[in-house]
Order: sequence, then C-alpha cells, then structure tokens
Amino acid sequence: MTTEQVEQVRRFNRTVAERVGVLQDHYLGGARPYGQARLLWQIGDEGTHDIRSVRARLGLDSGYVSRLLRALERDGLVVVETHPHDRRVRTVRLTEAGREERALLDERSDALAASLLDPLGARQRDRLASAMAEVERLLTASMVSLEVLDPDHPDAAYCLRSYAAELQELFDGGFDPANSRLPDPGELRAPGGLFLVARLHGEPVGCAGLKLSAGAPAEIKRVWVSPRVRGLGLARRLLSELEERAARHGSDLVRLDTNKALEAATRLYRSSGYTEVPPFNDEPYAHHWFEKRLTPGTP
Repeated sequence: MTTEQVEQVRRFNRTVAERVGVLQDHYLGGARPYGQARLLWQIGDEGTHDIRSVRARLGLDSGYVSRLLRALERDGLVVVETHPHDRRVRTVRLTEAGREERALLDERSDALAASLLDPLGARQRDRLASAMAEVERLLTASMVSLEVLDPDHPDAAYCLRSYAAELQELFDGGFDPANSRLPDPGELRAPGGLFLVARLHGEPVGCAGLKLSAGAPAEIKRVWVSPRVRGLGLARRLLSELEERAARHGSDLVRLDTNKALEAATRLYRSSGYTEVPPFNDEPYAHHWFEKRLTPGTP
C-alpha cells in the first residue's frame, strides 16, 4: 500500500464520522451516544440473541459490550439473561420500550440517509450510492480473517460439511467423499499440511487446505467460499495465502485439480497463473488438473 492510499482512507474516515454524527453525545438527536444506539439496533426485535454473537458481529471487546448493555438495561430497553440450557452463555433481547426506541432509531436513520442524498442531483445520488456499495463490499472483504485451524475444530468441520454439500448439488451424479482421492481431513494438519478457515464477524465463511507431502509438489485441496461472501475476492486470497505458505515450506510447485462444474474456480486458477497439465492423479471427480511454479522461501 502507498502513503497516499493511507491518507485517503483517513480522510474518508474523518468525513464519514463527521457527516453521520458519531462524535455527538446524542446520536440522531436521541438520548444516547452512537455506541449504545448501534448495539440497540444490532440486537434487533427478532427475539433473543447470544451476546457473544452480537459482540463478534460488531467486533467489540467483552468489557465494552458489557458496559453498553448495562446502560441499555438500566434504561429498561434490554433484558440480559443466562441461557436456560447453558449457564456459561448470556443472552439479550429487547423490551417493548427497546423495540419502540429501535423503531424510532430506524426512522431517524432513514432521515439521515435522505439528508445525505437530498442536496445532490439525480446523477450524483446514483454515483454516491454506487460508491458506497463498492466501499461497503471492499470494507467487508477487509474484515475477513484467516486462521490455521485443526480440521476437527467446529468451524473447520462446518466448512468441510458445507463444501461436500455444495459439491453434492453441483456435480453430475452427486458427490461422495468416500469415492474421492481428497485427503482425509487429518492429513491437513502439521507437519503434513494445514487447513485455513476464513471468518467474517466471527462466523466461518470459507476454507482451503494444503497438503505438504515430503518429496512431492504441494497440493491445494478443499477450497470453499460461502455463497454469501462470494464476490469479495476471498477465494483468490485463500489461494494466494496457501501459495505463500507452500513456498515458505520449500515447495517450488503447487498443484490442484477441479471439476468441470466449477467454472468460476477454473477461471480463478487460470487467471492466477495456473497452467493446465495432464492428469497427475486418478481423482474420479476431476476434469482439469493445474500446476503453478513457486519461488521457494517467499516471505
């Protein structure tokens, strides 16, 4: 990244903070600051929520969320309780007063959005809305985290189940992992490999495995991205991360195979510098085989 890019992001952040009023003690002319209002809105009126999931969605630490909840609870807007089946889990829900204030918050938020658009001409409004959609997409992409997990971790297991379920729907004749040459998940852990899991707001949204067999090219396996985050460049990011890790491991060649039904994946591999080669395994679900040269030890 460049210094100019960093400065532009900082200017944008300052402009947004000033224009939407997050610096004011009483956000949108209400009775509370932005932090409390945002948490109240996130809790919503759909029922009871696990506080941990709400905290993960907002990216806030537990101490700060606890202080915000105490303020909302003191004002009679939320009820915080212990989960009836797990005393380690706390839940939160809106009271009737909380639902009323949230509805008012929605009305005032709509009015604020309209005030941003109102001074502009029709074409400027379209430009602003389109630019905001693009910024939202890119900021969401920047919030995705990658972590190496054991394949038996619940988030990893969720991704693997989702991967298999999607292949079952897409492949002619379905997909049976028992008939595939996919490595056992246990092979995708050190020292023979690794398993990356992508998370957004604390929820697993993608995965990819790397097999590191001694004396053989590295192999990328089980690449999956949740449909709800496709278009954010996550698959390319997973691919690049595994290539870097393979190179640091000393591999100078990485391979993968794919099914003809996975057209987007095939386009991704070609555009990422992979060359189609003759079959290097007898994977029954593969129609295309690819490889890419790496520079060992790449930092």
